[in-house]
Amino acid sequence: MNETSLFPAFPFTALVGQAPLQQALLLAAVDPSLGGVLVSGPRGTAKSTAARALAELLPEGTLVTLPLGASEEQLIGTLDIQSALRDGGVKFSPGLLAKAHRGVLYVDEVNLLPNPLVDQLLDVASSGVNIIERDGISHRHDARFVLIGTMNPEEGELRPQLLDRFGLAVELSNCFDASVRQRIVKARLAFDTDPEVFREGHADNQAALAERIDAARAALDSFDFDDDVHARVSELCIAAQVDGLRADLVMLRAARALAALEGAEHVETKHVECVADAVLRHRRREQQAPSREAPRHEARHEAGAGDSQNGDWGYLPPEPAGAAKLKRVRPLATKKA
Repeated sequence: MNETSLFPAFPFTALVGQAPLQQALLLAAVDPSLGGVLVSGPRGTAKSTAARALAELLPEGTLVTLPLGASEEQLIGTLDIQSALRDGGVKFSPGLLAKAHRGVLYVDEVNLLPNPLVDQLLDVASSGVNIIERDGISHRHDARFVLIGTMNPEEGELRPQLLDRFGLAVELSNCFDASVRQRIVKARLAFDTDPEVFREGHADNQAALAERIDAARAALDSFDFDDDVHARVSELCIAAQVDGLRADLVMLRAARALAALEGAEHVETKHVECVADAVLRHRRREQQAPSREAPRHEARHEAGAGDSQNGDWGYLPPEPAGAAKLKRVRPLATKKA
């Protein structure tokens, strides 16, 4: 569903106290192939407000929302097989992925979606192409969008395999700084009182930011990475004990997007440092390896017990052993006197 025409969006440049979220969203806007942004946090932390605000800065200005009960056909689109067999041409009915092209695809409570649907969604977000295949007939179309998935950790987690597929992650928390809370509330009241006047006050900043995004997109291919940048990325990823090399690739691309957004001449290690937390937050493994002296069964138990608390997705919790089945013993027959 396209929501951008239903009501005016809160200006992205007017968001207060959301610097890490704003940076992650802007990096994804510059380079959607990063794989999207996962935003976790409690209710009322402006997750959906930020998503709508970003959409307004993009070329098409569209925000498409994926509902929780969406089917695969609603997401990827459908092919009319009968028409293809009869007329020899492919009749394609676009899904939400096609409608979100060059805009934002917003998935609220992404952790509650079926895993296969999330997996397919992340595939298209990173590749920028949607392929539909039915009965030997296929159709493909561009689907280059900024994926924003939000979730409340209290309502369940994503599988580790899906967490890793998200390029960047930001964790929001309730604000307990009185001055920041007051600035947020004042801005929101001013917007609700007269949205058009409030938006006009931020129009110049909005236009300037939209131009920066366009310029950064155009400049991406001109950047390269020197040995110092590669070395720093490797150091950070090794220290975080990440699985595979996806974190390295995302960190390089995110650093490049930041350098382009800032109008820098080349990617530097300072850009790597700025994006590292968003790249590693959901991939970091903090659990230390068990001691060699520790018995094997104890080491497995400790690793599993720390899974949910320490964010160590590298181990599986121990499974309870099934109860042994006991044979029924018949009582001995007594001899008759």
